[in-house]
Amino acid sequence: MNPTRKRRLTIVLIVIAAAAVAIGLTVFALQQNMNYLFTPSQVQSGEAGSYRNFRLGGMVKAGSIQRASDSLKVTFTVIDANGSMPVEYTGILPDLFRDNQSVIATGHMDNARFIATEVLAKHDETYMPKELKDAMAKAHQGKQVNEAAGQDKPQ
Repeated sequence: MNPTRKRRLTIVLIVIAAAAVAIGLTVFALQQNMNYLFTPSQVQSGEAGSYRNFRLGGMVKAGSIQRASDSLKVTFTVIDANGSMPVEYTGILPDLFRDNQSVIATGHMDNARFIATEVLAKHDETYMPKELKDAMAKAHQGKQVNEAAGQDKPQ
């Protein structure tokens, strides 16, 4: 092989290697920023075990909200049809947060409890995020899910 072809081959191989490294780093960065949504029963069955941070979705159990008197720390329980998960959050909760309300909390597991860094509450009586609706439907398997719950009210 003559020197010109060797140089071209070397350049092509370097460009291919650089592209492979760039693609690999991009995929790795995107995986680190993904937040998957799980219900309490899915977390308890171990489906969320491999994720460092994820979202937990369900309903706030009636009577489970406990506020610390000396800080912004709040503990509550998120439930779905087959499971429940204790959640701990330090911060200001949304105005719509209350018992029997749909919530999505972002955070991580610490032993058997979920430590939330962000808590979101649904915005009206009929809205439920599509991801949460699908996850709850999968958790209920065989029970009827209200189709209107995943759509906004007509104005």
